[in-house]
Amino acid sequence: MWNMTGRFFWTSFDSFLTDRRPPEGEYPIIRNHEARTQSPMNSTSSLQPISLDVLREKYLKAGETRVEELYARVARALASVEAEDRRAEWEAKFLANLQAGAIGAGRIMSAAGTDIQATLINCFVQPVGDCIQGVDDAGYPGIYEALREAAETMRRGGGVGYDFSRIRPRGARVRATGSLASGPCSYINVFDQSCATVESAGARRGAQMGVLRIDHPDVLDFITAKRTPGRWNNFNVSVGVSDEFMQAVVDGADWELVHRAEPGAERIAQGATQRADGLWVYERLPARQLWDTIMQSAYDFAEPGILFLGRINEDNNLRYCEEISATNPCGEQPLPPYGCCDLGPIILTRFVRHPFGFAGEPHFDFDAFEQVVATQVRALDNVLDVTYWPLEQQRAES
Repeated sequence: MWNMTGRFFWTSFDSFLTDRRPPEGEYPIIRNHEARTQSPMNSTSSLQPISLDVLREKYLKAGETRVEELYARVARALASVEAEDRRAEWEAKFLANLQAGAIGAGRIMSAAGTDIQATLINCFVQPVGDCIQGVDDAGYPGIYEALREAAETMRRGGGVGYDFSRIRPRGARVRATGSLASGPCSYINVFDQSCATVESAGARRGAQMGVLRIDHPDVLDFITAKRTPGRWNNFNVSVGVSDEFMQAVVDGADWELVHRAEPGAERIAQGATQRADGLWVYERLPARQLWDTIMQSAYDFAEPGILFLGRINEDNNLRYCEEISATNPCGEQPLPPYGCCDLGPIILTRFVRHPFGFAGEPHFDFDAFEQVVATQVRALDNVLDVTYWPLEQQRAES
């Protein structure tokens, strides 16, 4: 599957579209946005029983019995924001594109053209600041404001990724209350329980990604958190890794765990010091020890993942105006704060002509693919106008 950003990914809606095999020679060929042949892959009658169950449970709405009706609903909804005198034209183009294999991700196929106030966006990234409520001194929403925003987003059907690195580490001083901080891992517990409680639109369980930078003082607790059975069941987790850390691994050097928050007296007594740049060094340990802990946890529990944040931002053509520190829950789409995953997969097998050499030389139809991609980009652009936005910040960022 292929999305707008040029990354392969998989969505649940694809599952009932890719388990069917059309008769030889009946793959759709798109010319001028019209299907020259109608593939049985677009017919509900060709679906396997399990695919029909998924279709009925997740995507068909009241009065719909066939996938053709689903396609018609989505095409009509996406064309509704076009100029009135061209809506019928674009509806026909979007319908032909859907039939050709350029579908929407699950949220689009489920909610487009319905009267439910659910987002058509699959996933978001949302910021979390270093305070309990309001906003912190850098303008990031406080922890419980971020929790409220996440609950509203998941209630409307979107998954959420977060970077928790701004939250001060366990044992840091909290001046306002004369107490010590409990650290980001304790608050991830709260986000995890909130996700388990809030049912997403369409009876879907919420999805989350939690990120912590490799230089955060609580990173070891974060890396090993999922060794505890049942902890963070509603999260995927990834460590944000820098080029400097990787070089320290190569060199066998020590690595400093730092934060701008002042440590409590106990952490200072244990050796915490302040650097010339104002950051507090909570601990120093061999970089390879951290790396080996990540690798062992990934081997034993399949998490955490790794985000090469330096490379992500270097490759981002909007790096002059935004910084990326987290991804969507699936991990394939790095996004800025309040950024969204506007996803629309294209089923590439639909463009293979004469597969395995049957009835001709096998090849990929790039001409047809090019036309479908152009129309798909237009459809996904329209999604941004059609969708219900859980938060105004998400609309503004889009």
